[in-house]
Amino acid sequence: MTTPADVHDVRDPERPGRLLALERDELVPLLRSRADGDFALPVAACPGWTVRDVLAHCSAALVRVVENRFEDGVFSPESNDRDIAERADWTHARVVDELERGMTEAGPVIARADGALDGIALGEWVHAGDVRVALGEPGAYAGRGLPEALALLGTLTRDRGHVPLHADLDDVDEPLKLGAVSGERPPGRFIGDAATLVRLYAGRPVNDTAGADGGAGYELAGVRAAELNLFGG
Repeated sequence: MTTPADVHDVRDPERPGRLLALERDELVPLLRSRADGDFALPVAACPGWTVRDVLAHCSAALVRVVENRFEDGVFSPESNDRDIAERADWTHARVVDELERGMTEAGPVIARADGALDGIALGEWVHAGDVRVALGEPGAYAGRGLPEALALLGTLTRDRGHVPLHADLDDVDEPLKLGAVSGERPPGRFIGDAATLVRLYAGRPVNDTAGADGGAGYELAGVRAAELNLFGG
């Protein structure tokens, strides 16, 4: 059984960096072991993007954090497409090298940003899950980083005033309390596994019954799935 990191009201500034480091240590060796053709596989969660495109987007976003480059319109669809296009003639190895650098160096910068950049770390971890799905690898939206990701999800949903939810997770010892308690509505209720909960908050496809790559069966009451989407779209 997995016990999530503390999800109480005090932000842990080191958590985003820990999450990135955990994911780096698992994802980068996996990517370096894959054939060139695997980088051209489509990523269902990001229509129109390949595995390589997602990785280029992720590495560019993290290097922007490291180098403090946040011009107007940064992280918009147009900005993301430009970042990917700028890396079009790079080798796959160079893209992975930049991703490794970003996952290593962005943590301390995010820690100093007083929560403003925490969502980037969670988004990178979710994209790693997207890539795993595309590659047919196990552990999408799970793995060693899951406790840190759940704790970060708790902090982000609270700080952003997200809809309240109580999650009873099949594979986590303690229930999670997510979102902000406003008194305006009672918390929703989720029963299922942690990876499926992450899919819902990330706006990723989730099957209502168990599936190989669509999440396990779950129950959701008192809140619509669309209301949980933390990233919009």
